[in-house]
Amino acid sequence: MVVYKFGGASVRSAEGIKNIVSIVSGNSQNMFIVVSAMGKTTNAMERVLDAFMRAEKNEALAQMIEIEQFHRGICNQIFYSEKETDEILNPLFTEIKKLIINGIGDDYDRWYDRLVSYGEIISTKIISAYLKTQKVDNKWLDMRHLLITDSNFREANVNMEQSRKKLREAVDFKQYKIFIGQGFIGANLKGDATTLGREGSDYTAAVVGNLLDAQSVTIWKDVPGILNADPRIFPNTVLIPELTYADAVELAYSGAQIIHPKTIKPLENANIPLFVRPFYAPAEFGSVIKAQTAHAIDVPVLILRENQTLVSIRPRDFSFVLEDSLSHVFSVLNKHRIKVSLIQSSAVSISVCVDNTRYLPAALDELFNDYLVIYNHNLELLTIRGTNTEIENETTSGREILLSQHTRRIARFLMRKKELN
Repeated sequence: MVVYKFGGASVRSAEGIKNIVSIVSGNSQNMFIVVSAMGKTTNAMERVLDAFMRAEKNEALAQMIEIEQFHRGICNQIFYSEKETDEILNPLFTEIKKLIINGIGDDYDRWYDRLVSYGEIISTKIISAYLKTQKVDNKWLDMRHLLITDSNFREANVNMEQSRKKLREAVDFKQYKIFIGQGFIGANLKGDATTLGREGSDYTAAVVGNLLDAQSVTIWKDVPGILNADPRIFPNTVLIPELTYADAVELAYSGAQIIHPKTIKPLENANIPLFVRPFYAPAEFGSVIKAQTAHAIDVPVLILRENQTLVSIRPRDFSFVLEDSLSHVFSVLNKHRIKVSLIQSSAVSISVCVDNTRYLPAALDELFNDYLVIYNHNLELLTIRGTNTEIENETTSGREILLSQHTRRIARFLMRKKELN
């Protein structure tokens, strides 16, 4: 069997959903399909959540109406009657609205997982129903009942053994050749909805592939495959046809958006190849991530990580001992879910580059209790793997560089965000 994953960009329109039928119909193997929320639904659901947490329920409900209209617009283009659309959408949006009306926003992370997870439920209900109208028989599954996670809300970790049992009980290819489930979501042992981290649908696909002993996992993207840079930012990008698991982990850690950082481990553990293929050109091969490749990556790889903050920490009395303070500093950052992208230290200071998230102010407040802390927001971290002087000069020319690091093959530059003219 194989696992196919379709991201939000692939299912953001009626045209995209129709294209799924042609891709799925062209494969006769048993298949598990993982689907993300449609288009920018996750962002829209986050805005609903923000209004809900401010107790502005009318605003939250108004934004839910916009989300419902978006999905109805797509459904009206792919179903034969409004009745079909109502049968799919009415129960789901009624359920969400009841949560908003009756709920109390007491825990952001728990409510995030409870509300935002509906984006994937809605998209998979629509796609499962549409495939059936096109004579592609399938069974819809609720991953909140099948992927068992811990209670680390918003970045939950999957319990592989418990999930294996649940998933294998639910998936019987003798009854159906195709199963459809949601990416990004699961539930803890109490049944509380959890999410696996932003863009976590890739991780879901990898986990499902591992648990069901898939021959391969394919992620369908709106790009030709894995490129050496983001074509929206850098010109003249080229396709990287094959990478090792180690290559992919390095790129994901540096901030490459093409693969979720957690994705590789479940695949490497079971030696399952991961294909990244172009959604609108399914005949093209794309890229593959696997244990060994015939050729090493022979082009520079550029990764720009945006919305970064440089945090510099010094002692209050200049009695700083690096070894004694490192563990405390990083325990505080870990406690507040702060991901560190870069570290630089001296005898009297530690500087870290971190993602600027909603958790950062609380982390800074705690560090202020023991240290002198200064920080700079609105930065970008450029990582160049396979660096050379020419490409460094080309990509950093005219930019204010606050911090840089070099190894034999990797250069990293923390820069102020480039102002648009």
